[in-house]
Amino acid sequence: MAKNTNPREAARREAERIAAKQAASDNRTRNILIGVIVVVILALVGVGYMLVKESQRTLLSEFEGPAPASSDLHGGIPFGGEGAVAGVENEGAPKVDIYADFHCPACKGFDEVNAEDIRDLASSGEANSVYHPVNILDRSGDLTGYSTRAANAFVEVVEHQPELALTFMEELFALQPGPEGYTDEQIAEIAVSVGVSEEVAAGFSEGTYAEWVQVAREQAARDGMRATPSVAFDGEIEDFDWRVPGALAERATS
Repeated sequence: MAKNTNPREAARREAERIAAKQAASDNRTRNILIGVIVVVILALVGVGYMLVKESQRTLLSEFEGPAPASSDLHGGIPFGGEGAVAGVENEGAPKVDIYADFHCPACKGFDEVNAEDIRDLASSGEANSVYHPVNILDRSGDLTGYSTRAANAFVEVVEHQPELALTFMEELFALQPGPEGYTDEQIAEIAVSVGVSEEVAAGFSEGTYAEWVQVAREQAARDGMRATPSVAFDGEIEDFDWRVPGALAERATS
C-alpha cells in the first residue's frame, strides 16, 4: 500500500526546498557581485596608481646619463643636517627650492643677501634648502658655456665631497667672472682653494654631468622657472623681494 503523506508536511518540505534553493541562488549572486566589486576596486586602484606614477614623471625620470645620486627628478639637490651637507634632507621640514645660474649677476646678488640664511635653515633643520644649478644663460650667446661648466663642477663636488658643496657654490658666486667666464682649470683652482681635492677638481673638464644639467634646466622650465634667481616654497614659485635681508628665511618658516 502507498504510504499516507500529510499534505501540510509535504507543503512544508516543498517550501523549505524552494527556500534553500533560493538561498543558494542568492549566495551565488552575492558572491558573484562581491567578486565583481573586488575586481572593479582593484582595477581602480591600479589605474589610480598608474595615474599617480605618471603625474610624478619628469624629463629626468628616464634620463640614462650620469646624474647626481642625491638629486630629485626635478633637478634639485637638497642640503641639510649639521653643516648643510649636500644630499642630506631634514625630515618633515618645509622645502625651499632655489633656481640659480652661476653666471647670472642677479644670482650673485641673491647669494650675497641670502647665503647665510639658506645655510642656517638647512643646518638647523628648519627647512630643506634645495638647489637647482641651471644653465639658463648658456642660451643667450655665452659661447664659453660657463654656466654649464660651473654647474657641472658643482655637481662633481656634490657627488664626491658633499660637505664642501655649499662652500664651493658660495665661492663661485663671490668670484663670478665677466661674460667670458672661467676655464675649467680656473674653476678647479677655485674649488681647490676651498678644500676640494685636486683629484676631484681635475675631473671637472670631463663634463660628466653637463647633459644632466641641460635636462634639469628644461625640467625647471616645465616646473615654472622663467628666470634666475627663482625660489619655490613647497613646490610653488613665488615672487617676493629676495633683496630684503631675512625675507627668504621668514617666508620659509612661516
